[in-house]
Amino acid sequence: MKAANRMATLPDMDVLRAGLDVPGDPATTRIVVAMSGGVDSSVVAGLVKHAGYDTVGVTLQLYDHGEAAPRSGACCAGQDIRDARRVAEVLAIPHYVLDYEELFRDTVMDEFAESYIGGETPIPCVSCNQKIKFKNLLSTARELGAAALATGHYIAGRRGPAGWEMHRPVDSARDQSYFLFATTREQLSFLRFPLGGLNKAETRALAAAMGLPVAAKSDSQDICFVPAGHYTDVVEKLRPGAGEPGDIVHIDGRRLGRHSGIINFTIGQRRGIGVATGEPLFVVRLNADRRQVVVGPREALSTARLWLRDINWLGDGTLEDAAAKGLDIFARLRSTGAPKAATLWHVPEGQAGAVRVDLEDGDDGVAPGQACVFYDRADGSGRVLGGGWIKQTEAGGPHPGIAGKRSKKSVRGAAAAS
Repeated sequence: MKAANRMATLPDMDVLRAGLDVPGDPATTRIVVAMSGGVDSSVVAGLVKHAGYDTVGVTLQLYDHGEAAPRSGACCAGQDIRDARRVAEVLAIPHYVLDYEELFRDTVMDEFAESYIGGETPIPCVSCNQKIKFKNLLSTARELGAAALATGHYIAGRRGPAGWEMHRPVDSARDQSYFLFATTREQLSFLRFPLGGLNKAETRALAAAMGLPVAAKSDSQDICFVPAGHYTDVVEKLRPGAGEPGDIVHIDGRRLGRHSGIINFTIGQRRGIGVATGEPLFVVRLNADRRQVVVGPREALSTARLWLRDINWLGDGTLEDAAAKGLDIFARLRSTGAPKAATLWHVPEGQAGAVRVDLEDGDDGVAPGQACVFYDRADGSGRVLGGGWIKQTEAGGPHPGIAGKRSKKSVRGAAAAS
């Protein structure tokens, strides 16, 4: 396809500039683009460039380049860095590679290992966004004189009456809000997400129209530093001896056998437990202090209540005011799960300002270390109200006074009501 024809297939640049919502003359306004080497961030770089902005691409090297070079389906190392450089050459924009390996190991990989050793199921992608991409990289973008940092995440940032808000994208299948719940309002004011109004097919079509060499590149699948999903190998490498043996115990107190380390188990696991009792058994909880894997029947996985830590609140007003008497929300407990009806509580008395979520219909196999993300509605156009990390689960029923029913106020108006 000739260059002129390619440009004819791009969206209207005035519409794009309005969507970026960056004040000032584009010709004299710099936007830094976080380029991972994949098709999404490459298209963002192309869109920003073709909208007339002074565009600078930055790629982070997060882990060993030599080990990552032959791998596919990852990001931020090896071939991906070379792909980002090739895209920058096609677009004729400056491109920089920043070595964040040590920082990434100290703040993300070590935390990942400690969390697994502690019996949790961590989500390192959230920590990477929170502690590196939207912290250090954002600071670097400011130092480069940028007015904004644009990324290839499928999420939408919008100006609201009380400041910047986070909303789910048009493409619900690519919704990355679960991984971005820890983004602060101050960070949102500097971040731009141009793909929030596109679906993946449109993004790939744009990549092809711009002549980008990654137009047909497959998406990353694994955690970037966990080859082929073998996370126990990574934990053992980072913490030698982490796989200490212990007992497999039934919830009724029976000792059923031995295991080679709780890092080999996750909540809800059924296969590979290593004991046979004539009944289906599931991993119900992991007791790191006693090195115990506690198993039981499926019904023992039922969870009705969550206690959270490290809350990031993106709703209007304060969390304390919004949730003091219970706030109707929709809670998402897994990146691929649908938001479920729930009530958010701020409990100052006796819990040191703790935050609790009561699930209206419960859920199974909820693991400490995972995230609970809050939305004001269940459908794809919902606003992200924040979220927190699950520190404890309970099988008990909902808070007195709300059992079996939702509040009369509109859940769709939860954000405004807060």
